[in-house]
Amino acid sequence: MALFKKDSESGSKAAPAGAVAVKEKVEAEPGPHAAECMKIGQLLVDREQLTTENLAQALQSANGDALAFSEFVTLRFRVDRQILATAIAEVWGVVAAETKEVEFDAEIAALVTEQTARANCVVPVAEENGTVVILSADPSPQRREVVERLVEKPVRWMSADPATIRTFIDRSYRADGDIDKLVQQFESVDDMEKLAKVAAEVSMDDQAPIVQLVTRIVSQAMRDRTSDIHVEPLDDRLRIRFRIDGHLVEAFNLPIGVHAALTSRLKIMSGMNIVEKRRPQDGQFSMTIDGKDVDVRVGSVATVFGEKIVMRILDKSRSTIGLNQLGFPRETYLHYSKMIHSPFGMVICAGPTGAGKTTTLYASLLEINSGGKNVTTVEDPVEYVFPGINQIQTNAQAGLTFATGLKAILRQDPDVILVGEIRDADTARIAIQSALTGHFVLSSLHGTDSVAALHRFLDMGIEAFLIASSVVGVIGQRLLRRVCDSCKEPYTPGADELAVFRQHSGGSDKTVFYRGAGCNYCAGTGYRDRIGVYELLRITPELRRLIVGWATTEELRRLAVAQGMRTMLREAMALVENDVTTIPEVVKTLFAS
Repeated sequence: MALFKKDSESGSKAAPAGAVAVKEKVEAEPGPHAAECMKIGQLLVDREQLTTENLAQALQSANGDALAFSEFVTLRFRVDRQILATAIAEVWGVVAAETKEVEFDAEIAALVTEQTARANCVVPVAEENGTVVILSADPSPQRREVVERLVEKPVRWMSADPATIRTFIDRSYRADGDIDKLVQQFESVDDMEKLAKVAAEVSMDDQAPIVQLVTRIVSQAMRDRTSDIHVEPLDDRLRIRFRIDGHLVEAFNLPIGVHAALTSRLKIMSGMNIVEKRRPQDGQFSMTIDGKDVDVRVGSVATVFGEKIVMRILDKSRSTIGLNQLGFPRETYLHYSKMIHSPFGMVICAGPTGAGKTTTLYASLLEINSGGKNVTTVEDPVEYVFPGINQIQTNAQAGLTFATGLKAILRQDPDVILVGEIRDADTARIAIQSALTGHFVLSSLHGTDSVAALHRFLDMGIEAFLIASSVVGVIGQRLLRRVCDSCKEPYTPGADELAVFRQHSGGSDKTVFYRGAGCNYCAGTGYRDRIGVYELLRITPELRRLIVGWATTEELRRLAVAQGMRTMLREAMALVENDVTTIPEVVKTLFAS
């Protein structure tokens, strides 16, 4: 296992020729390791990873904690992870690890408890000649002492960035490690109906096997960066699948006998009717996983083999994403930011399920929310709670739908209205009337792209002149997987891939393309995380005339492109050109013709 980083690979970025270095004095905040934080930060500034303003902000936030400093600059300023690891190594006098070659061993990881590993951001990865190799994002003397007391063997410390170590911890200490033992306890119970009844009665803090099973499933899903958990009964087994970065991955299989108990437990936690097994139901529950508060949205539907349950994990940290962090191209960001500051009119976010529409809408709200505005939303469900915003949860049983909620909001003196989703003609009509009568309306709409979203309104029976008068703009979006920056490597695309790229990239002469080879950081997929790809349709006077004349989607799109709209496919190919994603990922997600 090659853990050492060659010196030639860890050098800093050279300053441009003729550049004049401007040094600004930044005072370190008081704290146990304020001086070390300052040294790491200064190295990052020298290597053009941070500005002095960023450094001052990071120092203030970390308050002398070296681990907090490293995590802040990684998450907030997207500092290059390997350069950060090298800076940490230089300051603390250790060696930066080459993490691509790390192999996981549960026995070696067990030398340090999971709680200690997470608290100190350390992970044991190898044992060489009786010496344990431990990766650390903060190898300060205090943290070393805590860990070495547990290991009771000679330790060789190496540095790595916090994001990589957190990923390795999740891979080394699996929450689903003892699921087989829990399942065996189910199999010892003969009466499955009795088991399901017991599962419904136990409290959420109980140590009963079924409670532990639910906790293990959700915990492992969180550690694997899962957005949705699918609990699917098949004819001979219960299949659990995780949707990671938009792709379904089979996590594990359970005996079909567990299905009744697991379903009952999830339904009682979600406030659903456990007796009703034929009618689709929705619910929600909250849990604390690895110190994070998460909300889980639950939906059940009857299949031929029994009830299937899908759980959507709502990570509350995502609600704080700003508009400038979504990945908008600069020109699109400027136009969209100006658009959502309109005093009245409607802006629509269009895309299929799971395209990130809610995240974009919430980021837009954060951008325009101020103490001088009454911002009110009607959502189904309220996924994230914002301070200073009035959020209304629809309730069909109480007669509170999107349409009735919108009518009520109009009597609440609103400035900005967010409609979670326009699903029917009544909601669409009231939203458009709200936009026409001096309110600013934000909403999402299911559609393939920005132009198709306008035709969805026409399909609902909304008059074309109302659409033309009320809609200010439409932003269509999708999510593409990013190439993993830990295992990015050059490759030669096939002739078909190149042909697609040349056709839709606007004449790019790019010759070197990159893809992920697959490593521990990306779980062998070659991709890690996702980025939004957008197309912004601004409703111009010429487009309004076409809309009123019931023009086809092709005619609308042709005019929009002629007036400067960059299509999602064109923007996606720009991401390929910048080595952010790959041609196959774009083709699979966007290519329709």
